[in-house]
Amino acid sequence: MFLGAILNPINSSIIAVALVPIAAGLGAPASQTAWLVSALYLATAIGQPLFGRLVDTFGPRRLFLVGTALTGIAGFLGVLAPNIGALIVARVVLGFGTCAGYPASMYLIRSEAERTGQKSPAGVLTALAVATQTTIAIGPTIGGLLIGLAGWRATFAVNIPLAAVGLVLGALYLPTEAPTRAAGRRLDYPGIVLFAAALVALLLYLMNASVALLWLLGVAVVAAAGFTVRELRCADPFIDVRVFAGNLPLLATYGRTVCAQIVSYAFIYGFTQWLEDGRGLSASAAGLILLPTFAVGILVSTTTGRRPEIRGKLIVGAMAQVVACALLLIVHAHVAVWFLVGIAIVLGLPQGLNSLANQNALYHQADPARMGASSGLMRTFSYLGAILASAASGSFFGNRADTAGLHELAVFMLVAAVIFAVMAVVDRSLARISRKSTDAVDVSEAASVTS
Repeated sequence: MFLGAILNPINSSIIAVALVPIAAGLGAPASQTAWLVSALYLATAIGQPLFGRLVDTFGPRRLFLVGTALTGIAGFLGVLAPNIGALIVARVVLGFGTCAGYPASMYLIRSEAERTGQKSPAGVLTALAVATQTTIAIGPTIGGLLIGLAGWRATFAVNIPLAAVGLVLGALYLPTEAPTRAAGRRLDYPGIVLFAAALVALLLYLMNASVALLWLLGVAVVAAAGFTVRELRCADPFIDVRVFAGNLPLLATYGRTVCAQIVSYAFIYGFTQWLEDGRGLSASAAGLILLPTFAVGILVSTTTGRRPEIRGKLIVGAMAQVVACALLLIVHAHVAVWFLVGIAIVLGLPQGLNSLANQNALYHQADPARMGASSGLMRTFSYLGAILASAASGSFFGNRADTAGLHELAVFMLVAAVIFAVMAVVDRSLARISRKSTDAVDVSEAASVTS
């Protein structure tokens, strides 16, 4: 489960330090290499809820194996790609292929919890949070090391052995259970198409926002309206919008996810680009500076993961985000490396707290029968935040990632961090979830003592 879950976050961030070498190697301008980032975002934003829905319908095993196989194929396509167009196709395949791991994992964890009666498997959820979110921060470090050893194509080749191991483990250990719904029941294909159309139009506009492309927003609104009407009338909808309309705590979790990922991805992409462009560091050095974010994130996740205080974690993570964004406002082209490492350390706190707390909140808020789709949709909101961060980076940096652009990006990040903090403070439903989790943990520990 964890191997499948890390494939998406690792591949979403590993490309951050590879864009410049790819441009040089294939003779492609920055406007084209930017699509290597956007292509995976688009595929993942659509694919996550789709694969989640398929997991709910057909069970996790077959979707996990199909997705992992696509990931390996994408690795081969990237290694052999003769031009930037072929490389973009490889990233699209990679985006869809890595969509199965997270919803399959959440489905399996929820199913096992229901089977055993353990309502809050905090240890497993902590490990999954580390695998799916904290590992985002190590992507640039891995990418920098791979590029230094074997060139930029190694950032694609690494998926081949990972996929091979995932296929073997998945075939050996994932349960071969029957589909959860009647095999003859049709999927909501019109709903899927309308959802994809609305999302693609919206994300294409966000990636290149301008007056000339306002028509894309119109397409997104029309498709979204059609999607809502379709889902309200469908007996077995792709995404049950009625559930979300009556589940404000879950919608708040999705909103916090967007804000958290704006800060996280703006840091990973924008700060990394500035380290290479504005500070003059190599790709390997830039990746190493982000390593403390990964280390602190893992330390925080593993030490706090079993504690049920979801709201407290979110508030502490929010404050750390605000501090880190404020620190970015005072960096300059000759700032000491130790200060940059300090910022990376501070960012490790929300990296380890926010994703874990939001994931645990979703686990308790989502309808168990739609756990795959709900968790997949959460990843869609994650990549909506990532695309907003990417669009902001492109807007503020322009031709090069200079210090002035970094400061403008930091203001944008600070606004998102403050909104996140306000949402965490005012959401009283989080306290109720924490109390339920505490009761479940107490019962589980009592049962263990009795045994």
